[in-house]
Amino acid sequence: MKGQVHAAQRHDSALKHVTGQALYIDDIAEPPGTLHAALVLSPIASGRLKKLDLSMAGSSPGVVAVFAAGDIPGRNNIASPGKQEPLFAEDKVEHAGQPLAMVVAHSLDAARAAAEHAKLDIEPTEAILDIQTALRKQAYVQAPSTILRGNPDAALQTAPHKLTAEFSVGGQEHFYLEGQVAFALPGEDSDLLVHSSTQHPTEVQHVCAQVLGCDYNRVTTVVRRLGGGFGGKESNASWVAAAAALGAAKTGRPVKLRLPREIDMVATGKRHGFDYRYTVGFDDEGHVLALDAVLAADAGWSLDMTPGVVARALTHVDNAYWIPHVRATGYSCRTNKQSNTAFRGFGGPQGVLVMEDAIDRIARHLGRDANEIRALNFYGTAGDETPYGQKVDENHLARCWAEVKQAGEWDRRRAEVDAFNKANPVLKRGLGLFPLKFGISFNIPHMNQAGALVHVYTDGSIRLNHGGTEMGQGLFIKVAQVVAEVFKIGLDRIRPSATSTAEVPNTSPTAASTGSDLNGWAAWEAANTIKQRMIAFAAEHFGVAAADIEFADGNVRIAQHLRGGPGSNQVLSFGEMAKLCYLGRVSLSSTGFYKTPKVHWDGVAMRGRPFFYFSFGAAMAEVAIDTLTGESRVLRADLVQDCGASLNPAIDLGQIEGAFVQGQGWLTCEELWWDKQGRLRTVGPSTYKIPGSRDVPAVFNVKMLDNAPSREATIFRSKAVGEPPLLLATAVWTALKDAIGAATGNKAAVRLDAPATPERVLAAIESARTAAR
Repeated sequence: MKGQVHAAQRHDSALKHVTGQALYIDDIAEPPGTLHAALVLSPIASGRLKKLDLSMAGSSPGVVAVFAAGDIPGRNNIASPGKQEPLFAEDKVEHAGQPLAMVVAHSLDAARAAAEHAKLDIEPTEAILDIQTALRKQAYVQAPSTILRGNPDAALQTAPHKLTAEFSVGGQEHFYLEGQVAFALPGEDSDLLVHSSTQHPTEVQHVCAQVLGCDYNRVTTVVRRLGGGFGGKESNASWVAAAAALGAAKTGRPVKLRLPREIDMVATGKRHGFDYRYTVGFDDEGHVLALDAVLAADAGWSLDMTPGVVARALTHVDNAYWIPHVRATGYSCRTNKQSNTAFRGFGGPQGVLVMEDAIDRIARHLGRDANEIRALNFYGTAGDETPYGQKVDENHLARCWAEVKQAGEWDRRRAEVDAFNKANPVLKRGLGLFPLKFGISFNIPHMNQAGALVHVYTDGSIRLNHGGTEMGQGLFIKVAQVVAEVFKIGLDRIRPSATSTAEVPNTSPTAASTGSDLNGWAAWEAANTIKQRMIAFAAEHFGVAAADIEFADGNVRIAQHLRGGPGSNQVLSFGEMAKLCYLGRVSLSSTGFYKTPKVHWDGVAMRGRPFFYFSFGAAMAEVAIDTLTGESRVLRADLVQDCGASLNPAIDLGQIEGAFVQGQGWLTCEELWWDKQGRLRTVGPSTYKIPGSRDVPAVFNVKMLDNAPSREATIFRSKAVGEPPLLLATAVWTALKDAIGAATGNKAAVRLDAPATPERVLAAIESARTAAR
């Protein structure tokens, strides 16, 4: 039997996914008496709620109950302790789409129809609808934070060259295939079982208990699988579950709340949009000497996950580059929009854009090749400590960079693209390269922990539970591979079970690309504890040393030595050994716990070691633009991603490909648009354009970095893969700017705001032409 880790194993639910047999929350059989809920939302962005009349809604056909803020038995708060974010608005409306009330009825159609009959009297107040207005009004959800190294003011003053620029990037809708949904079932003694499509079962448990005014032990959250999350179900799922829990607790009947796509989009947060302004100083060779950058994030109306997003953006401003003098200041701007939240990359994608834009401008100013300037400033070429004080160890930047340039045939294709552009006045092509350094761990140190529970049954089968959630990313199969490797048995003997707060308590969210790192180690600890018990028992039972017990190929071998020479080996199947241990009264169940070592962070000083390790990568992209329409296409992408010693290359390959295309969508076609009244108008696939199959690069080459096991003690020397590849799509943005430069004679710097829709591409062309003139 081959080793179970570092092997390409298919997703444990792959066949069920493609045959429709995988059960999601809306597929769970509904007990008799199940009720269905619908929300009443605010139609305006900012105002005073003078009156909420639910009498007509409550008397509508099929309606059982209506609930508003005054009906909440506990606290009308869905935020963590010390923060305030109401489940239902009380007297103040903060954004269009904010929940005001909920209708519970015998059918979904009846609930949604009744919700339309709610009468609202809201006195409009002035709304803040963009970052620049929030900056002028100093409207923030938290105080500004700054990472500082050296003396950037003095360094900028004495730098031989200095450039100042501005640009902006929009947010992004998660657009998970399964919308937000929760199914709450009341039990005896006020217990509550909540099926939630969440990345954070423990937060769902806590928020439901907070709203109901009960102890956490009254609420059990269960998650078998999510139909996608991408960060959008880390905090948003909690209030959806709390609303369903309120309905179940008050009516004593099961209540399901699922949000249709339009409601989901207008009521839940997105990726944070950012506005940037920076000044960069550099010498004649292109060495970056100093950077003074302002990153202003659109937080939406409440705090939510913004502190962590802004912190990670600031800790990724440097990206792959050593900068001697740095000041990066983050503003968390309060606007009357949905409260923006976690999204794959969690601020990192927004952070790295600053230096990529700066280097393109430096190269144009000096008349140099931008990629030579990039390599000149890599960590390792100059310094090796980040602006926040963490050493850049195990640096694979140069290797990833060289491999992607070679695989992508940069020199040949650069010449081809230049020749194409000279011959074609309308269509222009562009090439872009991007290096990546991405930190892995939660920004908040205490979140870097996980638990697991492993049961070995007397037939040798194993039940595995841990705090991570399966949302299609392959976490369950990876952790099962870890346990199979510990016991040296086949994957078919291991059954991953639904994540449950009743089995593993006090879990961290499955986020920050840490799912396998944390839960894999916790499961290893649990499995190894049982294995050591089995070894100790077998050694005593057979009268041999512990070293004479070997687990291999689904069996347990006991090497028995005779006096004067070797003896014979006794072989038991793993199941036989489990039965023997049971008869010997050995516990075959264990918890496991893991906490990430070495991480620490001072959020006030903005210094420390926030990341256990860095993941590296590089990407090359080729694009084409139509200078008459602004349309663009990604023609080819070559990626090299550092996955350490991959636990499962098949799963990781899928993660890399999917993340890149999702990042491509963020930077090219996924545009969120609010009208002047602050109402989101891109509320479905007809108006909000995620990448389709034809947007995937026609030539798409992906390679995982060979022979690069993590030097840190990660689980089987693997590295995270969920988020880093999304940032590789920055190469597409760089390539688009290259194509726009070709369209304008490469005479002026290019400002390209993202997403680079056709309108923005045309605007960038016109702006560059004007600057050139």
